[in-house]
Amino acid sequence: MNKKALGLFKLIFLLSLFFVCFSAYQIYISNTTVNAALEEWEQKKETYNIESPISAFEEEKIIDLHKKDQSKETTILYPHPPKVGEVFGKITIPKINQEFPIIHGTDQPELAEGVGHYIGSVLPGESDNTVLAGHRDTVFKDLGTIETGDMIIVETVAGTFTYKITGQRIVDKDDRTVIVPYDKATLTLITCYPFEFVGPAPERFVLVGELVN
Repeated sequence: MNKKALGLFKLIFLLSLFFVCFSAYQIYISNTTVNAALEEWEQKKETYNIESPISAFEEEKIIDLHKKDQSKETTILYPHPPKVGEVFGKITIPKINQEFPIIHGTDQPELAEGVGHYIGSVLPGESDNTVLAGHRDTVFKDLGTIETGDMIIVETVAGTFTYKITGQRIVDKDDRTVIVPYDKATLTLITCYPFEFVGPAPERFVLVGELVN
């Protein structure tokens, strides 16, 4: 092997080593951040009295909001919706024995802390489509092992909601049909695909589940 080829080999080796170390560092930082957010939720949960009814004043405001629509029964699960960047819940995936904090928003700061809630979708437990997203190399790295029939548990200040996975699919990264509305409480989980793809992934892995409890 001549000096030029040897030099090129060393360069490739050093670059590969750098990327491996950098990836390991990123995963470590991500795990630390996610665990901190999860701990924040556990502490925050203790400050809420979930069993307590809404105060009379808040209840009156809610009734006024829906006074014009008495044709159907409306249940208000979140009198005070979360703010962008707020840790407001936890998602548990029993099959892989993992749990992650849920952050309101899906920009990079939110996804760095855990599973992001798409702001344009309803909150967990509400009727319609709740859309949650996560990085394929951190919180949702094992999402591909989840199958139809598996359960997903979501916990918020409104209660604990169990969803049963009813389908999965792979779509183009620009496919917006994953955030379409539903006429019943539905959970959609999204992450980049393929899982082992290097660089920006061209597709999205999608799981859909319906509320069972």
